[in-house]
Amino acid sequence: MASTCCVWLRRDLRVADHPALSAAVDRADRVVCVFCVDDRLLTGRSPSGPRTQFMLECLADVDRSLRERGSRLVVRRGLPEVEIPRLAAAVGAGEIHFTRDATPYARARGRRVTDACAAAGIRLVGHPGLLAVDDPAAVVTGSGTAYQVFTPFHRRWLAEPRRAVLDAPGDLGGPVEIDAGRIPGLSELGLSQQVSRPQVGGERAARARLDEFRSGGLGQYADGGHDRLADDGTSRLSAYLRFGCISPRQVEDGVDGSPAGGAVRRQVCWRDFYLDLLRRHPANARLEQQEARRGIAWRDAPEDLRRWQDGLTGYPLVDAGMRQLQAEGFMHNRTRMVVGSFLTKHLGIDWREGERWFMSLLLDGDPAVNNGNWQWIASVGSDPQPVGRRLLSPTRQQERFDPDGVYVRRWVPELRGLPNAYLAEPWRMPVDLGLDCGCVVGRDYPQPIVDHARARADALARYAAAGR
Repeated sequence: MASTCCVWLRRDLRVADHPALSAAVDRADRVVCVFCVDDRLLTGRSPSGPRTQFMLECLADVDRSLRERGSRLVVRRGLPEVEIPRLAAAVGAGEIHFTRDATPYARARGRRVTDACAAAGIRLVGHPGLLAVDDPAAVVTGSGTAYQVFTPFHRRWLAEPRRAVLDAPGDLGGPVEIDAGRIPGLSELGLSQQVSRPQVGGERAARARLDEFRSGGLGQYADGGHDRLADDGTSRLSAYLRFGCISPRQVEDGVDGSPAGGAVRRQVCWRDFYLDLLRRHPANARLEQQEARRGIAWRDAPEDLRRWQDGLTGYPLVDAGMRQLQAEGFMHNRTRMVVGSFLTKHLGIDWREGERWFMSLLLDGDPAVNNGNWQWIASVGSDPQPVGRRLLSPTRQQERFDPDGVYVRRWVPELRGLPNAYLAEPWRMPVDLGLDCGCVVGRDYPQPIVDHARARADALARYAAAGR
């Protein structure tokens, strides 16, 4: 009788470089891959129609890859601690292989499934694959304590050994005689697509994007290309990494030997750093890591928050970033820093409001990475830098990283006719010139929501009152 193993897919939606899948293939004659649609996760704290649609496309691509290998994706909807052991029992699998995760929800869910499987006499086996390093707990100081600052973490992370990138398995032994279920539609899950121009999900799209990046933007990446807003020189791999359509090791392997390889690996390291940080400090999901800054007197300003969300602050670079988010479910990393600083420092609004809004729209919305980035720019996270260092001027950032206004004009069409001299601060433009350009500030484009100099002073006072 043929032996059977299950692979419980979560956010490792690929067949290549998949340690859990490869281990299952080595252990059994037949492999059954299952994904459990968990409504508690999809409609819980961070519901997102755009990100869920991307995930559904990833699942469809995985199913196609499995069918090419003589199998298919089994889909269940319900509680994983019920559905996963039930399926394993139904197909006669004594083992379930899965990729270890780091977020508080995923770890709690894993414990529930482990307990349920143990009660049913089924062994649950965890594998690496989420991070670039196999054992994140090994990236510690010489005294064995966890790093709280990125730069020394990065140095130690670079020295950690890497496993070899695995090929996709061949034949998986054929499908089992069981109802495979089906991938639901977005509307069935009670969600809707709010993004008009999203990336396409799936492992094939991820590989194509990596190939495109290697042949295009990679050459300029280390030389500031990833910061130049006009060129959009980022890898655009973040959503694929979020759902495991491509692994961090595949990305590292894909850029090794290139002049920009080190710069790309540094960005991969940021992801590992934030995942490890949330694993060690699960309270970060709701609280500032710096306890001294848990008493910041954030402003309750719903109208200002709405204008920030809609890209109507009167600061062109901020508005461009927020409109890109609504159109693509993505925002350039440089602009993410600018809009995050603006919300928390200029407007004095709680960073959790920004984190929540980003999670509602970002295709790459990762609980650990999004939280880590928001705590970093809000100056409440692991790296206790002076507040002023991360109090960014939208005007200066635009002049430095979008000097010709290509990015701003792309996303804020009202300003396309303005000369460069006034594009970063359109409120300084004479009214007559505005009429000639077809954009009068206060009529066609909003006045600034706040004065930069006054907002900076208020922010420094707000943080000082909270402790430092």
